[in-house]
Amino acid sequence: MSSSSTRRHLAPALSAIIVALCACLLFASTPAHAMEIVKCTGRPNSEDDPTAIMGNTQSRITFEATVDEGENISQLVLHIPDGTSFNTDDLALTLLTGDDLMTRNEVDYTETVDGQDLVLDFNTPLSQAGHLNIIVYDVYFPTEGGDMQVEASYSTADGAVDNASIEGIPVISVQGISATEALSQWLEEQDWVKAWNSNRFLRLFADPTIFVTSFPVVLTGFFMSIAIVAVAFPLAIPLGLVLALMRLSKFRLWRGIATTYVNIVRGTPLFLQIYIAFFGLPLAGINIPNFPLGVVVMMLNSGAYMCEIFRAGILSISKGQTEAARSLGMNRLQTTLYVILPQMFRLVIPNLTSEFITLYKDTSLLAAVGIMELVMYARTIVASTGSITPYIVAALFYLVITLPLSKVTRHLEERTRAGRKRKRKGVPAASATTKEA
Repeated sequence: MSSSSTRRHLAPALSAIIVALCACLLFASTPAHAMEIVKCTGRPNSEDDPTAIMGNTQSRITFEATVDEGENISQLVLHIPDGTSFNTDDLALTLLTGDDLMTRNEVDYTETVDGQDLVLDFNTPLSQAGHLNIIVYDVYFPTEGGDMQVEASYSTADGAVDNASIEGIPVISVQGISATEALSQWLEEQDWVKAWNSNRFLRLFADPTIFVTSFPVVLTGFFMSIAIVAVAFPLAIPLGLVLALMRLSKFRLWRGIATTYVNIVRGTPLFLQIYIAFFGLPLAGINIPNFPLGVVVMMLNSGAYMCEIFRAGILSISKGQTEAARSLGMNRLQTTLYVILPQMFRLVIPNLTSEFITLYKDTSLLAAVGIMELVMYARTIVASTGSITPYIVAALFYLVITLPLSKVTRHLEERTRAGRKRKRKGVPAASATTKEA
C-alpha cells in the first residue's frame, strides 16, 4: 500500500482523536456542577391587587437556587436592583434538603453589603445537595417601578469556580406609584402622624395619609363639577330671562306657561328632577350621555330660580324710567333692552352670584346617578378606605369656590345698598364716587 493511501485511511482516525481530545479539554475546563435558579420573587404588597408589587412599598425578595452534592459553595453574591433599598438585619438563609426538600438546615455565613451587592461568605462551604433559600426583608423597590433584575454569582472553595454567574434569573415586575402615594407612605412612618392617628376621631375624619392620596383623585371630580357649572350657568341666564319676561307679559298664555314651569321646578326637589331625567328618559327610549344630561338638568333647575331673580330685579326699576324712555320716543322693546335690562342686571348681580354658589353645591347630587364629580370620587375612596377624610377633602374644594364668592356677594350687596341710599338722598353716583376718592 502506498504512503498516500495510508494517509487517507489515517486521516479520519486522527480527526476523531483530535475532536475527542478537544471535548475532554473543554469538559475539564467546565465546572462539573453549576448552581441553577429555582425562583426569584418579590412579595406582593398592593391593597387593591393581591398579586401586584408596588414601588416604594415594603416588600421582600425570595431567592432560591440549587446546590449539588460536593459542590462546596464558599461565596454567593446577590446584586440587588439599582435604586432598591434593603435591610440585612432579618436576613434569612436556609438550605432545604431531603427528597421532599422539607428538611431545613441552618447555614453558617457572614454577610457584607457593598453598595447594591449582598456578599454571603459561607464559613462552612455548602456541599450537601439541596436548595439554598435566601429571604431579604425590608425591600423597597424604586418609586417609578419597572422590571427589577436580580443578578447572582458564586464561587467554590477549591477555586474551580470563581464568580460564575447564575443564569436565567426571572425579573420582578414592579408597578410604579405616584408622588402622592410615596408621600403618603412617608407620612405613615412619621411619629407625629402615628400619634395623630392614634386618636380614633382624628384618624377617621382627618387622616393625613389618606388626605394626601385622596387629594389628586378628588381634584379630578372638582374639575368635573366646575365644568358642569361653567356650561349650565351661562345657559340658565337666557332661560331665566325669557321666563321672567314671559311672567311679566300681558299675554295670559305666556304668563301661564312660565308660572307653571317655575312653580313645578321650584316646588320639587332637584334630587327628584335628576332621578326623573336619568331614569325616566331611558325608559322612554331617550338616551343622553351623562355629562350633557347633567348639564341640562342643572340648567333647567337654575333657570327657574333665575326667573324670579330677574323678575324681582325688573319690578324694582322705577316706573319713571319707563316713562322717561317713552317720552324720548323709545318703543317697548327698546325701553326693555336699553333702559330696564342694564339697570336690572346691575341690581341682581349679588343674587346671581348666590345662585352660582348654589348651583355649584347642587352638582353633588349628580353623584347619585353616577356622574364622577366631587362627591362621587370622594365616596369611592371612602368605600375602599373606611375613612371619612375624602369627604373632608371634597368639602375643602367646595369652600375654595364658595367662600371667595360669598365675600364677593357681600361686597356687591353693600355697593348696591350704598347706591340706593345715594339715590334716595339725591346725590349723583358720579359725584359720590368722587367724594369717596
